[in-house]
Amino acid sequence: MRPEPRHTRRLCGPPVGSVQAVRVAFGTDERTAVTDAVVAHLEAEGHTVMFPIEGAEWPEVGRAVAEAVAGGAVERGVVCCWTGTGVSIAANKVAGARAALCTDAGTARGARRWNDANVVALGLRLTSEAVACEIVDAFLAEPADAAETAAIARVER
Repeated sequence: MRPEPRHTRRLCGPPVGSVQAVRVAFGTDERTAVTDAVVAHLEAEGHTVMFPIEGAEWPEVGRAVAEAVAGGAVERGVVCCWTGTGVSIAANKVAGARAALCTDAGTARGARRWNDANVVALGLRLTSEAVACEIVDAFLAEPADAAETAAIARVER
């Protein structure tokens, strides 16, 4: 059972309300104010947040979240580590997972639209709570571009 966040105010801005609620696997190798804010924001938006692994190092975090996504237990995944690089590499080792390390909302939209990314990786070192929530919102709101289906199929080979 995940402990209650240390903060009580909304750190990520008002609810977007325009995104269909989905099941999200969330994993981090370090609990911080940023990770707490993202989880609280996802839950406030009506998303179901699952924690497939807790208290593990980044390779296991990336793998566990990616397996939950690729296996169909959830629709999307969010992974965090100090740089975001390690969890994204680990997640991308799982067949069917397409993890993208995103530093802003525009990159997250592009990762969904053109790459059909199903896991977003966040770096905890430089990402603020507000920017992390903007990234996650953009990632969950953007549909994949059907014109990219053939390219995605080539990646999956």
